[in-house]
Amino acid sequence: MAASSGLYGLLFRLVLSRMDPEAAHHLAFRVIRMLPGFLRGLSRPHPSLAVEALGLRFDSPFGLAAGFDKEAAGIRGLGVLGFGHVEVGTITAVPQPGNPTPRLFRLIPDRAVINRMGFNNAGAAAAARRLAKARRRRVRPVIGVNIGKSRVVAVEDALDDYLATTRLLAPLADYLVVNVSSPNTPGLRGLQELDQLEPLLTAVRDAAGRVPVLVKIAPDVTDEQALRIAELSVRLGLPGLVATNTTVSRAGLRTDPAVVAAAGEGGLSGAPLAARSLEVLRLLRAAVPDDFTLISVGGVDTAADVRERLDAGATLVQGYTAFLYRGPFWARGINRGLVSSGRRRA
Repeated sequence: MAASSGLYGLLFRLVLSRMDPEAAHHLAFRVIRMLPGFLRGLSRPHPSLAVEALGLRFDSPFGLAAGFDKEAAGIRGLGVLGFGHVEVGTITAVPQPGNPTPRLFRLIPDRAVINRMGFNNAGAAAAARRLAKARRRRVRPVIGVNIGKSRVVAVEDALDDYLATTRLLAPLADYLVVNVSSPNTPGLRGLQELDQLEPLLTAVRDAAGRVPVLVKIAPDVTDEQALRIAELSVRLGLPGLVATNTTVSRAGLRTDPAVVAAAGEGGLSGAPLAARSLEVLRLLRAAVPDDFTLISVGGVDTAADVRERLDAGATLVQGYTAFLYRGPFWARGINRGLVSSGRRRA
């Protein structure tokens, strides 16, 4: 399954790695959107992988993290590829172009990506139309909706901004994720402080009604902060938490420092995040009730990585960056590997 092997590996080395990363992403996304539904039979997860969580049935514990399908435009095609759930977004109440380009950079020696996209999306109203269409399909993955603060809205007005998005999108989501941890929107990570986070989560929870609401935290919080957010989530009756988002750290990278410096600011995702993400998962699992859903994301690449997260207490696992390196059959390979590892354990 290595990126350097197979047809996709050849395509990545000769073509995609030489393209602007954002242009390559848009090209791949257009192809995914056109995938015919009958191909789902080739990638459908084995029934033994089904997971019950958040009051929902997931065909596989492995899903796609927010950031790939920012506009809720490719849900059907991504489901065809074998993802048990697709978390779309981050979506904001106000349409916004995001940060200036270039804003997406590959660190190939690290199997990592730096992005400072800045929640580029067409806004909640446009996403609502696409989500309504996706939900009408008889066969589809579980749909998570990741929501964030509009850039033009001041931090002190963030609550009303999140509520506007919640009211539009919660009725169309299987679950909702409050993103307060992206490093690419000024002031956003400050919302992880409990005095700001508690009223925000309370208001979103109440506005979402019966739709499960989770919060997504950064890997850069301290262990104590992570535990306090988990305690708050449990106390507010939220059913789960997503850990973790991208990191601002650049520690331990193998990529030429000049290349890293040229990429500049932004969130780092991919393999370098794996150790901290796993550490946070283990910390949280030891502190929350058994039925509290933990979605682990960060540095997941292989079926063995997903199995390690599940064994460490994750209810569900998400990936994103390795999709860019592994190619379209990544989820299928993960699912098949999980079935094989389960059989060996039986």
